[in-house]
Amino acid sequence: MTTTHPSATVRIRSARADEYPAIGELTHAAYTHDYADLSAHYREELKHPEALLDAFDFFVAEDTSSGELVGTIALLRPGIDQDGRIGSDELYFRLLATHPSARGRGIGAELTRFAVDQARERGQRAVVLNSGPDMLGAHALYRKLGFTRRAEREGTIVLPEGRTLQLLTFVLDLPD
Repeated sequence: MTTTHPSATVRIRSARADEYPAIGELTHAAYTHDYADLSAHYREELKHPEALLDAFDFFVAEDTSSGELVGTIALLRPGIDQDGRIGSDELYFRLLATHPSARGRGIGAELTRFAVDQARERGQRAVVLNSGPDMLGAHALYRKLGFTRRAEREGTIVLPEGRTLQLLTFVLDLPD
């Protein structure tokens, strides 16, 4: 599956098996560039997307002129409900990341639109994601693309070092 950005400078495609180390580096670079308060455990998890392959499909944004990976997104596979948090008619995504050197090109928006298009192709009624409270740039992008915050679906998680984190939930309802 491949989608080309209208400007033809970025192509979104399925990740190849040999790209998971590069995806991990890209995701780690993006998140640590923006968020100084990430736990050491989460920073390490970001480097290993292959640990999520049982539940998620990874896609990459590839610069068509250089071949470099400039963005990534992970889509939850159909039939997996994240312990009942995701409906069978919802697409859930996570780990949306744009490499810091590629910011300002609309890659994050294109990857999010890609997820929305995938939900439509699957016949799903909504796109769902969680975000940390400090990810204000991401929140602005989601709102710009029509997502709304759903406090009734939010919760708190306990991080491995014992600290708690409230996960915000954003949803985009798709028209019938």
